[in-house]
This record gives sequence, C-alpha cells and structure tokens, in this order.
Amino acid sequence: TNKYCLLRPSVATGVMSGRRALHFVFKIGDRARTVMFYRDVLGMKILRHEEFEEGCKASCNGPYDGKWSKTMVGYGPEDNHFVAELTYNYGVGEYRLGTDFLGITVQSSNAVSNAKRLHWPIKEVSAGIFQTEAPGGYRFYLLEEEQLETDPVQKVTLAVSDLERSVSYWSELLGMKVYEKDEAKKRAVLGYSDNQCRLELQDIGEPVDHGTAFGRIAFSCPREQLPAIESLMKKEKQKILTPLVSLDTPGKATVEVVILADPDGHEICFVGDEAFQELSKMDPLGNKLLDDAIASDKSEEWFAKHNMQKASA
Repeated sequence: TNKYCLLRPSVATGVMSGRRALHFVFKIGDRARTVMFYRDVLGMKILRHEEFEEGCKASCNGPYDGKWSKTMVGYGPEDNHFVAELTYNYGVGEYRLGTDFLGITVQSSNAVSNAKRLHWPIKEVSAGIFQTEAPGGYRFYLLEEEQLETDPVQKVTLAVSDLERSVSYWSELLGMKVYEKDEAKKRAVLGYSDNQCRLELQDIGEPVDHGTAFGRIAFSCPREQLPAIESLMKKEKQKILTPLVSLDTPGKATVEVVILADPDGHEICFVGDEAFQELSKMDPLGNKLLDDAIASDKSEEWFAKHNMQKASA
C-alpha cells in the first residue's frame, strides 16, 4: 500500500483544485547577460521588476541578507504562463551548480533561430530538440516547433533519488495528477491540469546535490488551503522550511506563503492565489525599471575599487 494512502480521499474530493504552476526561481550572478538570454534568445517579456534593500523573510533570494532584485520574465502574464523569477544578489557573482535542476523545455522555433542568429551556444541533442544554457549553466531544451499561442513552456525537469518516493510525495501529498510514468527510463511527468506547465521527475540513482545555485518551484492555491498544506506536512512529518508567513513588496500586494521541501530537498513555495494575482499584474514599466537598475548597478566597480571580487557562493 502507498505510504500516503490515507490522503487519497482528500485528493479525490477535489481539495487540490485551483492549484497552478507559477514559476521557477533562479539565482543569477550576471544580471545583464542573463536578461539578454531570456529577452533576446528565448523571446520572453519582462513582466515586472522589483528592488529590495534587505533579504526576504522566506529566503526568496537564498540565504543572503543584503540588497537584491527580483525580475519576472515569461511569454505572457503570470496568471496563465509559467515564468522565471530571476533573483540577483548584488554582492554575489556566481553560484555553484548542483545536480538538482535538469532543465526547462520550451516549444519555440523562434528561440532556436534567435540563438543561431545571436551566436548563442546551442546544440541539437536529438531531432528537432536543441540544448542551450542560460548564464550560470542552467539548462534549457528548445523544441523546434511553432511557438504555442498559449504557453510555450512545457515542463520543468528536476532530479530525484527515489522515483517512487517522489511520485508519492507530489501526487499523494501535493495532489498532482500523474500524466506519465516510465519505469525503464526512471522518469515521471505530473501536473495540476492539462493546460499547465508539467513537472518531470528524473531518477538519477544517487543523492541530489543542490549546490548553492539551488532554485525553488512555486505554485498558487486558494489562500484557504495554505494552513491545511502546513498542517498536513506536520502530520506526515515532512519538511516545512518556512511556516505560513506574509511577504511584503513595496507598493504592491502582500502575499502569504508556505515553503516546503520534498524528500530530495527541492524547495516548493505555495502562495495564496487571490493576493498573488494582484501582486503579479504585468507592470508596463518593468522593462525600464530593469534596464535602469542594470545601468545604475555599480557593484562591479565598487568591488574592483576595493580590490575585491564578488563572492562565489
């Protein structure tokens, strides 16, 4: 029997309804070049940009205290597209990649042609599938097919050390539907609904190393589900990294989140949907705010003047 079988009735009665995949958080060391990749190679839009003077209460920017920024980039609004959250810590120049993040798959022949035109490194790994990397080494797979009108971002692939255990956690505890399971290739594909970005779990047969570049995957749910998620994890003795907390963004909506860790330590954020929809409205000034922030970022010069280098995390 499944170790989480007690939870099946709650899943079946639709407690997990209203959940959706939102974004993946990347820590970035070179903000200008990273933005070029997302904007010019992938062809994404800057949805909003925010600057913060001190670290986040839910460690959104990682375990760092100083000045940082958050940039949301995607093919369309966050309420119906899976996007990337780029977190930039002004004092950190690079992060060590682990084995945890295996890639994001995007269906866009435009992105393939952009990469070739801009001489961005790209290689065809199988017929019509190209592999490339964002600055920092984050891997992307580009499908050379017409870019979807809906959301071109197809799936996020994370490494796991025990596929059965992970599928149980994500499907039984977090209520995801299992769309595919391939025992031979040790992989499974899950999601909250047919028209959303999927989560692919790939068993790598060894403990998952998160490095210092570790990211976080975020989902929204009706706000009323947040306390239930937290209490369920306590009951099942699963890891809660940040119990229910309110996060402020200057001049914007305050959201409530619970941060979990799956059996391999992947960070998972659940955010109350009602306030998040307010916070995540596309900002027409996003591009300008980001470009201004990049232009006025004197952190490289400051470190050089003091004969120092930015930290390598």
